[in-house]
Amino acid sequence: MTDSPPAAAPTRTALVCVDVQNDFCEGGSLAVTGGAAVAAALADHVRAHRAEYALVVASRDWHVDPGAHWSDHPDFVRSWPVHCRAGSEGAELHPAFATVADELDVVVDKGQYGDGYSAFLGADRAGRDLAGLLREAGVGRVVVAGLATDHCVRATALDARREGFAVRLALELAAGVDPDASRAAVEELRAAGVTV
Repeated sequence: MTDSPPAAAPTRTALVCVDVQNDFCEGGSLAVTGGAAVAAALADHVRAHRAEYALVVASRDWHVDPGAHWSDHPDFVRSWPVHCRAGSEGAELHPAFATVADELDVVVDKGQYGDGYSAFLGADRAGRDLAGLLREAGVGRVVVAGLATDHCVRATALDARREGFAVRLALELAAGVDPDASRAAVEELRAAGVTV
Protein backbone atom coordinates (compact mmCIF):
# COMPACT_ATOMS: atom_id res chain seq x y z
CA MET A 1 0.00 0.00 0.00
CA THR A 2 1.51 3.33 -1.05
CA ASP A 3 0.82 6.70 0.39
CA SER A 4 -0.97 8.97 -2.02
CA PRO A 5 0.90 12.17 -2.86
CA PRO A 6 -0.17 15.27 -0.99
CA ALA A 7 -2.76 17.41 -2.72
CA ALA A 8 -1.28 20.31 -4.65
CA ALA A 9 -1.73 23.68 -3.02
CA PRO A 10 -4.19 25.94 -4.82
CA THR A 11 -2.32 28.22 -7.22
CA ARG A 12 -5.00 30.54 -8.52
CA THR A 13 -4.78 34.22 -7.60
CA ALA A 14 -7.46 36.67 -6.46
CA LEU A 15 -7.33 40.45 -6.38
CA VAL A 16 -9.06 41.96 -3.34
CA CYS A 17 -9.85 45.68 -3.79
CA VAL A 18 -10.52 47.05 -0.33
CA ASP A 19 -13.04 49.86 0.26
CA VAL A 20 -12.55 51.96 -2.87
CA GLN A 21 -15.56 54.04 -1.90
CA ASN A 22 -16.61 57.66 -2.21
CA ASP A 23 -16.32 58.43 1.50
CA PHE A 24 -12.67 57.32 1.51
CA CYS A 25 -11.71 59.45 -1.49
CA GLU A 26 -11.27 63.20 -1.78
CA GLY A 27 -14.58 64.95 -1.05
CA GLY A 28 -15.81 62.09 1.15
CA SER A 29 -16.51 62.21 4.87
CA LEU A 30 -13.33 60.28 5.72
CA ALA A 31 -11.10 61.04 2.76
CA VAL A 32 -7.68 59.47 2.26
CA THR A 33 -5.22 61.67 0.38
CA GLY A 34 -4.67 59.97 -2.96
CA GLY A 35 -7.85 57.90 -2.70
CA ALA A 36 -9.21 58.98 -6.09
CA ALA A 37 -5.85 58.26 -7.71
CA VAL A 38 -5.91 54.75 -6.21
CA ALA A 39 -9.45 54.26 -7.57
CA ALA A 40 -8.32 55.17 -11.08
CA ALA A 41 -5.09 53.14 -10.89
CA LEU A 42 -6.94 50.07 -9.62
CA ALA A 43 -9.45 50.34 -12.47
CA ASP A 44 -6.56 50.55 -14.96
CA HIS A 45 -4.92 47.55 -13.30
CA VAL A 46 -8.10 45.47 -13.51
CA ARG A 47 -8.54 46.33 -17.20
CA ALA A 48 -4.92 45.45 -18.00
CA HIS A 49 -4.55 42.33 -15.83
CA ARG A 50 -8.03 40.83 -15.47
CA ALA A 51 -6.99 37.54 -17.07
CA GLU A 52 -4.39 36.98 -14.33
CA TYR A 53 -7.01 36.69 -11.60
CA ALA A 54 -9.38 33.82 -10.90
CA LEU A 55 -11.48 36.27 -8.88
CA VAL A 56 -11.63 40.04 -8.59
CA VAL A 57 -13.28 41.01 -5.32
CA ALA A 58 -14.32 44.40 -3.98
CA SER A 59 -15.08 44.99 -0.31
CA ARG A 60 -17.25 47.81 0.96
CA ASP A 61 -17.72 49.32 4.38
CA TRP A 62 -21.51 49.08 4.64
CA HIS A 63 -22.40 50.46 8.04
CA VAL A 64 -25.95 50.22 9.36
CA ASP A 65 -25.32 50.74 13.08
CA PRO A 66 -21.64 50.17 13.82
CA GLY A 67 -21.86 51.32 17.43
CA ALA A 68 -18.79 53.09 18.80
CA HIS A 69 -17.08 52.89 15.40
CA TRP A 70 -18.97 56.12 14.58
CA SER A 71 -18.54 59.05 16.93
CA ASP A 72 -19.36 62.73 17.15
CA HIS A 73 -15.96 63.05 18.85
CA PRO A 74 -13.79 60.53 16.99
CA ASP A 75 -10.28 59.64 18.10
CA PHE A 76 -9.34 58.58 14.50
CA VAL A 77 -7.87 55.36 15.87
CA ARG A 78 -10.90 53.26 16.88
CA SER A 79 -13.70 55.76 16.30
CA TRP A 80 -14.45 57.80 13.21
CA PRO A 81 -16.88 60.36 11.78
CA VAL A 82 -19.98 58.88 10.17
CA HIS A 83 -18.94 57.25 6.88
CA CYS A 84 -20.12 54.62 4.41
CA ARG A 85 -23.69 54.51 5.71
CA ALA A 86 -25.36 51.55 4.01
CA GLY A 87 -27.16 52.67 0.86
CA SER A 88 -25.67 56.18 0.84
CA GLU A 89 -23.71 57.78 -1.99
CA GLY A 90 -20.66 57.79 0.26
CA ALA A 91 -20.78 53.99 0.52
CA GLU A 92 -20.84 53.46 -3.24
CA LEU A 93 -17.74 52.54 -5.20
CA HIS A 94 -15.79 55.59 -6.39
CA PRO A 95 -16.81 56.47 -9.98
CA ALA A 96 -13.29 55.87 -11.34
CA PHE A 97 -13.28 52.35 -9.90
CA ALA A 98 -16.94 51.72 -10.74
CA THR A 99 -15.93 51.80 -14.42
CA VAL A 100 -14.77 48.19 -13.93
CA ALA A 101 -17.77 47.06 -11.88
CA ASP A 102 -18.67 44.54 -14.58
CA GLU A 103 -15.26 42.90 -14.07
CA LEU A 104 -15.91 42.27 -10.37
CA ASP A 105 -16.79 38.67 -9.51
CA VAL A 106 -17.79 39.35 -5.93
CA VAL A 107 -18.67 42.33 -3.72
CA VAL A 108 -18.51 41.70 0.02
CA ASP A 109 -20.09 44.11 2.47
CA LYS A 110 -18.69 44.43 5.98
CA GLY A 111 -19.13 46.34 9.20
CA GLN A 112 -22.91 46.51 9.25
CA TYR A 113 -22.99 46.32 13.06
CA GLY A 114 -19.34 46.75 14.04
CA ASP A 115 -15.94 48.00 12.92
CA GLY A 116 -15.55 45.55 10.06
CA TYR A 117 -12.01 46.53 9.13
CA SER A 118 -11.10 43.30 7.32
CA ALA A 119 -12.73 42.19 4.08
CA PHE A 120 -12.66 38.70 5.63
CA LEU A 121 -15.39 39.88 8.00
CA GLY A 122 -17.64 40.57 5.00
CA ALA A 123 -20.08 38.48 3.03
CA ASP A 124 -21.66 38.60 -0.39
CA ARG A 125 -25.41 39.03 -0.95
CA ALA A 126 -25.93 35.30 -0.50
CA GLY A 127 -24.23 35.44 2.90
CA ARG A 128 -21.05 33.65 1.79
CA ASP A 129 -17.85 34.77 3.55
CA LEU A 130 -14.75 35.83 1.65
CA ALA A 131 -12.47 32.99 2.79
CA GLY A 132 -15.00 30.42 1.64
CA LEU A 133 -15.51 32.12 -1.70
CA LEU A 134 -11.75 32.18 -2.33
CA ARG A 135 -11.30 28.52 -1.42
CA GLU A 136 -14.29 27.52 -3.54
CA ALA A 137 -12.58 29.18 -6.51
CA GLY A 138 -9.31 27.32 -5.85
CA VAL A 139 -7.46 30.48 -4.82
CA GLY A 140 -4.18 30.08 -2.98
CA ARG A 141 -2.73 33.57 -3.49
CA VAL A 142 -4.31 36.92 -2.71
CA VAL A 143 -3.22 40.37 -3.91
CA VAL A 144 -4.56 43.11 -1.62
CA ALA A 145 -4.96 46.75 -2.68
CA GLY A 146 -7.17 49.75 -1.91
CA LEU A 147 -7.95 51.98 1.06
CA ALA A 148 -6.54 52.52 3.57
CA THR A 149 -3.10 50.95 3.95
CA ASP A 150 -2.96 51.50 7.71
CA HIS A 151 -6.48 50.28 8.47
CA CYS A 152 -8.69 48.08 6.29
CA VAL A 153 -5.97 47.05 3.81
CA ARG A 154 -3.73 46.07 6.74
CA ALA A 155 -6.50 44.10 8.47
CA THR A 156 -7.47 42.32 5.25
CA ALA A 157 -3.89 41.29 4.44
CA LEU A 158 -3.32 40.01 7.99
CA ASP A 159 -6.54 38.00 7.92
CA ALA A 160 -5.64 36.57 4.51
CA ARG A 161 -2.39 35.26 6.03
CA ARG A 162 -4.26 33.87 9.05
CA GLU A 163 -6.55 32.05 6.63
CA GLY A 164 -3.52 30.41 5.03
CA PHE A 165 -3.30 32.33 1.77
CA ALA A 166 -0.07 33.58 0.24
CA VAL A 167 -0.48 37.37 0.25
CA ARG A 168 1.00 40.27 -1.67
CA LEU A 169 0.30 43.90 -0.83
CA ALA A 170 0.16 45.99 -4.02
CA LEU A 171 1.52 49.12 -2.36
CA GLU A 172 1.37 51.10 -5.62
CA LEU A 173 -2.42 50.47 -5.64
CA ALA A 174 -3.04 51.58 -2.06
CA ALA A 175 -3.04 54.76 0.02
CA GLY A 176 -3.00 55.33 3.77
CA VAL A 177 -4.50 57.77 6.23
CA ASP A 178 -1.28 58.50 8.13
CA PRO A 179 2.20 58.12 6.60
CA ASP A 180 3.84 56.91 9.83
CA ALA A 181 1.04 54.45 10.59
CA SER A 182 1.15 53.23 7.00
CA ARG A 183 4.90 52.58 7.21
CA ALA A 184 4.37 50.70 10.47
CA ALA A 185 1.57 48.68 8.87
CA VAL A 186 3.81 47.70 5.96
CA GLU A 187 6.51 46.49 8.36
CA GLU A 188 3.91 44.54 10.36
CA LEU A 189 2.66 42.92 7.17
CA ARG A 190 6.19 41.98 6.09
CA ALA A 191 6.77 40.40 9.51
CA ALA A 192 3.56 38.39 9.05
CA GLY A 193 4.84 36.98 5.76
CA VAL A 194 3.12 39.33 3.35
CA THR A 195 5.10 40.19 0.22
CA VAL A 196 5.18 43.93 -0.36
